[in-house]
Amino acid sequence: MPRPNWFLAFPIDGAFVSDLPALPPQFRLFHPADVHLTLAFFGGSGEAAARRALALFDERVKEKPLACVDVSLAEVVPMGGSRRSYTALSALLAAGRAELCAIIGEQRDALLEAATGRREARPPKPHVSIARPRGRATDAQRAAGLAWAEALDLRGVHARLDRVALYTWHAARHERLFEIVAERPLG
Repeated sequence: MPRPNWFLAFPIDGAFVSDLPALPPQFRLFHPADVHLTLAFFGGSGEAAARRALALFDERVKEKPLACVDVSLAEVVPMGGSRRSYTALSALLAAGRAELCAIIGEQRDALLEAATGRREARPPKPHVSIARPRGRATDAQRAAGLAWAEALDLRGVHARLDRVALYTWHAARHERLFEIVAERPLG
């Protein structure tokens, strides 16, 4: 098994995923407790590196506190890779998009450098992943996943981002993808 990924993210109440229509074959819907909006992704950097980034986050918000942010979801789009080889189906933000772009832009590079020694080349794109294609998904199944995503209307999903959490892989990945290792309240 590869090294577990680590990341800092805003947990989101994912109860809404339980009400979504059935996914096409070879897709995995996120467990409601796994739904989040990533602040900084550290990959397989290890726990010590992720905790260094969390300690830096603590220092930074002590100097300049982060306020809670109210968000709402918008269209669901493919993320990671190309439109044909995407790795997730994710909701973009309607309300809160500008605020989250600013927060991610202000925090992410310092946190990444603390954990991995690198910076992110891409501009912030706040999103909430809700489903993933399995590795053996065919092109036709991936196309069905895109159709599923395009038919969703998540405009009624609202959330208050009121904490940041350090996540890693869940011990029982067949049940859940992620687990929270530490949390920090905002505001």
